[in-house]
Amino acid sequence: MTIGPLALGAAALWTGYLLADQLLSGRWWGWLLPSLAPPPLFVAVPVLLGALGLGAGGPAGLAAAALAAGALITGAGRSGLQRPRLRRGPAPPEGALRLVSWNTQHWCQRTDPELFYPYLRQLDADVYLLQEYHHDQFDGTYTLIDEEDLLRATFPEYGIVTARGLVTMSRLPVVDVVETAARRTLRVDLRLPDGGVFTTFNVHIPVQLWLISPLRVEFYRAVRTRAADREREYRGLTTDVADCPHPALIAGDFNTTPAMGEARKIAQLGRDTVHMTGQLYPASWRLRPGVQWWRLDWVLTTPGARVHTYRFRDPGDLSDHRVQEVTVTLDGAFRPSR
Repeated sequence: MTIGPLALGAAALWTGYLLADQLLSGRWWGWLLPSLAPPPLFVAVPVLLGALGLGAGGPAGLAAAALAAGALITGAGRSGLQRPRLRRGPAPPEGALRLVSWNTQHWCQRTDPELFYPYLRQLDADVYLLQEYHHDQFDGTYTLIDEEDLLRATFPEYGIVTARGLVTMSRLPVVDVVETAARRTLRVDLRLPDGGVFTTFNVHIPVQLWLISPLRVEFYRAVRTRAADREREYRGLTTDVADCPHPALIAGDFNTTPAMGEARKIAQLGRDTVHMTGQLYPASWRLRPGVQWWRLDWVLTTPGARVHTYRFRDPGDLSDHRVQEVTVTLDGAFRPSR
């Protein structure tokens, strides 16, 4: 068989996958595994198939190129690629609030606390949203930990709230800790110097998989259970954000790539300003330092909160997630005390 028909067959298969993914991703638990395709494939595959089709020529090759072009247009928005910024934006205004959000990878369970806590302190954020304040049991479960005394000794000037395996720390006074429908979210309301209230939602959506053999029935039971857990979390978080009367920042590890259908639910929560990183392919998760895979961590804002800068910071060996750092201003000027 010549290249043209092969390219056409492959383009038809990829188009079929795209259509099924559009319909089923984020809606049916059975599609959770196919939806884990690496985001760059949504550009790389149609570009390759289009090049093969054009190179082969003939009716089959041109048909393959046409299908590939349609697939590229349809899937490019799910690739995680961003339009690069040609110029650096203005510096954040004086008094802007600096926040970091970070999945700590089981809270220095495998790293030295004498490196972990100084690194946290070095970030020098006005507000910290930290995930995985727990230790992994390596059987699909985790155990909550209690290091509040050490946290308060390291961050004596901060208000500290711990719950549900999450930590929120703030130089601004804590007004309230509000119960949420989402069970893996921590909402903390903070008092601004002008008297207003700023809300933070510290989020950790459950991961899709239990890392055991896919030949075991328990693997698929876990996928189905976790898909239901994720759906409840997204539904609850959507309600929590909609019911919040204050300007808010929603950040954390969503365990969701831009290619997954659940990214549509994230987009409904608030404004995503990841393009401000200036990176063509902003990614937050990696298997080892220096090698970024794709984005699982998000920062979103609701009306009244404005992001001025957004960057990822490399934590070295301390975690498999990069630190998200943003500067934010809100309606009304304020100056966090340092």
